[in-house]
Amino acid sequence: MTLYSTTLATPIGPFTMLAGDDGVHAADFTGCAEDLRPRLDHEHRASGIRAAADLAEYSRAVAAYFSGDLAAIDGIPVVQHGTPYLLAAWRALREIPAGTSITYRELATRLGNAAAARAAGSACGRNTVALIVPCHRVLRSGGALGGYASGLPHKRWLLAHEAQGG
Repeated sequence: MTLYSTTLATPIGPFTMLAGDDGVHAADFTGCAEDLRPRLDHEHRASGIRAAADLAEYSRAVAAYFSGDLAAIDGIPVVQHGTPYLLAAWRALREIPAGTSITYRELATRLGNAAAARAAGSACGRNTVALIVPCHRVLRSGGALGGYASGLPHKRWLLAHEAQGG
């Protein structure tokens, strides 16, 4: 299966998505589609990636998010591969409304084990679809940012953007 890539200009730098007919498989703040290849499952890692001018509704939704429509990315279908725990964690991340945040412990509680905050953090770190699966909305207890694979400056900006209502 061929995946298509597009890179969008955003206020915090380039944002690239890899998508097929079934949804977005990988996304991050990079200008290079090849940077995302390691995030793909084995089947897609070996497949071709073709550049596209845009990815239709996916591109429009991301552009709308950065223009202030924070809910625009909520309906973008994603395709991620992982254990049942990871899949549940990524679904739970998509339920965190824009403009709010939770802690890693709260995410772990939503997944059924409040003591598994490290596992919840690991699930955030293994998220292959940055922004659309909003792991940036998860913080350490006490409000510290914690980590973010795309870099803490991006996490700070996204949280501020959402806190202002877009």
